[in-house]
Amino acid sequence: MSTEQEKPELQVDEENQQQEHTEVGEHEYTIDELKLELVEAKRQAHENWDKAVRAQAESENLKRRTQKDLEDAHKFALTGFAKELLPVLDSLVLGLQAATGDSEEVQKFREGSELTLKQLESAFARFKIEPIEPLGQPFSAELHQAVAVHPDPSVEPNTVINVFQKGYALNGRLLRPAMVVVAKAAEQPAVNSPGIDEQA
Repeated sequence: MSTEQEKPELQVDEENQQQEHTEVGEHEYTIDELKLELVEAKRQAHENWDKAVRAQAESENLKRRTQKDLEDAHKFALTGFAKELLPVLDSLVLGLQAATGDSEEVQKFREGSELTLKQLESAFARFKIEPIEPLGQPFSAELHQAVAVHPDPSVEPNTVINVFQKGYALNGRLLRPAMVVVAKAAEQPAVNSPGIDEQA
């Protein structure tokens, strides 16, 4: 009887072992091995997904940077040319300021120079080259270059009170800072404290 009872148990164990093994190709895998491989496959799939998402994000960032660089190249292509024209404009303005007198020749020179100056300023405006007008404005180190400071009690300290040379910007980017004189607070005379004996 006992040997007959052992046979069915042996058959059940063999059947369980057969169920736990699955043939893939010529290699047999246990359920545990398949579970481990599934976990590894999921991990690799997750890593690959992360890599694909990062690659797509980098591609988008590169596309945006390239687009911005291209836009900047279009917007600021005239930077060098505009910087070369600024001294010409300055000379024209100085020539107009120096042309004083009532003679007919001086008047003709002034009219021609004023017309040329208007045309040049109009061309600057068309290409977004704009003057920086700092007079009466607070001093800004980003837009102005202080060439002198001067006490002036009639205005707030750090206010631009004179402009030696206009500044210019191209599409909002500084081409040349304005050269300015800045107000400073008037110096207070030193007051000696009463009752102090300096001889002591």
